[in-house]
Amino acid sequence: MRAAVRMLRQRGMALVLVLWALALLTVIAGSFSFSMRTEAVLAQNLVATAQARALADGAVHRGIYELLKPDSDAAKWKPDGKIHAWESGEAKIRVMMAGESGKIDLNTAPDMLLKGMFQSAGLGEEESVALLDAVLDWRDADELPRPNGAELADYVAAGSKYAPSNAPFGMLEELQQVKGMSPALYRKIRGALTVFSGQPGINPALASRQVLLAIPGVEAAQVDAYIAQRQEYIDSGQTPPPFSPASGFASAGPGTAFFLRAEVKLGSGGVFVREAVVGLAQDRKRPFRILSWKEGDAAEQTLEPKAMDVSNK
Repeated sequence: MRAAVRMLRQRGMALVLVLWALALLTVIAGSFSFSMRTEAVLAQNLVATAQARALADGAVHRGIYELLKPDSDAAKWKPDGKIHAWESGEAKIRVMMAGESGKIDLNTAPDMLLKGMFQSAGLGEEESVALLDAVLDWRDADELPRPNGAELADYVAAGSKYAPSNAPFGMLEELQQVKGMSPALYRKIRGALTVFSGQPGINPALASRQVLLAIPGVEAAQVDAYIAQRQEYIDSGQTPPPFSPASGFASAGPGTAFFLRAEVKLGSGGVFVREAVVGLAQDRKRPFRILSWKEGDAAEQTLEPKAMDVSNK
């Protein structure tokens, strides 16, 4: 009797162990299956990102090709901010290019134009003057602070990790390190600034509303009326008229540096943005140089909704 009970207990224990083993194997199998699905999804995302990046890079080079075309080519894209759109399979591609001369150059713009940019972004008189002096102190070659500016000692006293370069801005992102520049203000004004035009003024025919509003003494109504008139000229294939309030801050011509932004949206919903600045040169062996090449922010709506369909061009 006791032997039979002992045998039943042993069988029961064996059954429990088998059930535990099955449960453990089920968990392991489920975990492995989940891991495989996760890795498959990650692999698909990596492939999609690589595809979108390649298409965006190709779209930027398409824009560069258009910039290098002779002006006599009637089909040549103009660097006027219009969007050129087409599709490649399920991917939707949009490219915009515009002359950097339509932006305010941090290194060469008149002080009043920089100050006007800060004020149009919402800063008061004193804040704008202080930030302007800090920008000028950052790019000048000496260690003498302006009345409202900042040099090395001021950055050290503020516990900053940065110090003025005492040289022209090499890239726009450097502006974030200047004393008094907040992340919010930088995000608001970065699209209107450049370090590549090399011009003391702006080209009103290419300037955005934000840039035109930075012109001292200009009224918003004047800017809006000019933009509407300018668009009418562009749509009819004519050269935009001058903007009289900008006469003291205007530079003619598109310049030699151009901003290109390519957005690629895949059928799966993935988006990749490539932003580049290209400088053209009178050199057959090296007709252009890449001045800036970076991944853009897909959340920024910098491309106007009206697009030109170039799928057959």
